[in-house]
Amino acid sequence: MRNSLILLGLLFSINAFAATPQALLKQYEAQAKQENSAFTGFSADRGASFFRTEHAHSNGQKVSCSTCHTSDPRNQGKTRANKVIEPMATIVNPQRFTDEAKVEKWFGRNCKDVLERACTAQEKGDYIQYLMSVK
Repeated sequence: MRNSLILLGLLFSINAFAATPQALLKQYEAQAKQENSAFTGFSADRGASFFRTEHAHSNGQKVSCSTCHTSDPRNQGKTRANKVIEPMATIVNPQRFTDEAKVEKWFGRNCKDVLERACTAQEKGDYIQYLMSVK
């Protein structure tokens, strides 16, 4: 019985620290206000544009988020190494944006790959806002 209670408590504490897309948006909102005093909120429209806009990479290629994630974020994508990427839209992938460390890891890698710089908090928030709005 005691072991069951310990296990239950451990599971509860792990789940208590699970992120939600809404919680991440709150964090990015605070950061965005620090980065830009004129920040007024996130936009799904800006996020959609960010997702689809091609950027001229220093290697001469044009890349965007949709290069790997497809133009429809409800679909699976593929990495350049041909590995499957689960859908980005939260409507079909409810686990998306629920692990803060993973979110930051992948923003770090993908922003560097696509933009050749770190994403701003507003860009991250707009991106998540868009992916939450996809139906």
